[in-house]
Parts: sequence; C-alpha cells; structure tokens
Amino acid sequence: MIRCGIGYDAHRLVEGRKLILGGVEIPHDRGLDGHSDADVLSHSIADALLGAMGEGDIGHHFPNTDEKIRGISSLEILRHVRSLLAEKNARATNIDATLIAEAPKLQPHIPQMKVKIANALACDVSRVNIKATTNEGLGTIGRGEGMASIATAVVEDL
Repeated sequence: MIRCGIGYDAHRLVEGRKLILGGVEIPHDRGLDGHSDADVLSHSIADALLGAMGEGDIGHHFPNTDEKIRGISSLEILRHVRSLLAEKNARATNIDATLIAEAPKLQPHIPQMKVKIANALACDVSRVNIKATTNEGLGTIGRGEGMASIATAVVEDL
C-alpha cells in the first residue's frame, strides 16, 4: 500500500536562539522560537510522515508541555517517526519539502539538510527533496518575522 501525507509548520524568529533547519545550524541574527529546536523543516516532514501513517502529529508525540524534551533536536523527532514507520513495516519512499523564508539564503545549506534528514530517516538521500522560496514580502513571513515549511511524504508498506 502507498500512503501520502502533508505537513506544515511555522515559527517566529527571535533573538538569542540558533537557527536550525533540517538539523543544520545556519548563520543568522535570529533563530526560531519553540519548545524544541523549532526546526520548521524537520517538523513539517515529521507531520507529513505521521499523517501518511495515520499517527496524529508531532504535538501528540512530543507535546510542548513536556519539560523533559525542551530543546530536543528535531532530528530526534524524525528518528522517532522512523521507528514508528518500522513498527508498521513501512518506509518513507519520497519526501518533498519547501522552506519559506525571506532571509537568510538557504540554498547553500540544502545539500547538508538533505543528508541529515535522510540519515535520521535511514533512507537514501535521493528520496529527500528540499526547496526554498520567499513569501515575496507578503505577511509575517514576508516581513521577516518568521519562517514556515510545507512537506509531502509518500510512505510504502514493505
């Protein structure tokens, strides 16, 4: 059986936090605010995979009320999703994600993001596609107040 899911995440940019996207620390004057490392890319991918499996969302598996996981790496969240896939005898066959941010330029970091995400999901890097775009100055993301990511995932039963 083939299943697909969609994931979306957005976080505010704040001073005093590192900017982590796809498990990669990216030089920037601000980082994303959140209970975990606030990695919108990894969060949208996790939600897409969880949706494909009918397993809720990351808020269900990693609630922001759980102080034990404050600051958790979103790559750990992806590894947890990978274990859920394995329990269901399934695998991610395709990930396609789009980061939405006005700054900084993300294209130079995408190859490293793809490798980190593929490693966390124990899949070939060719199964992970990441794109970056701006919001053309529109809305809160366009004003540089935050970032978002949307992802689709295809999961296949083994």
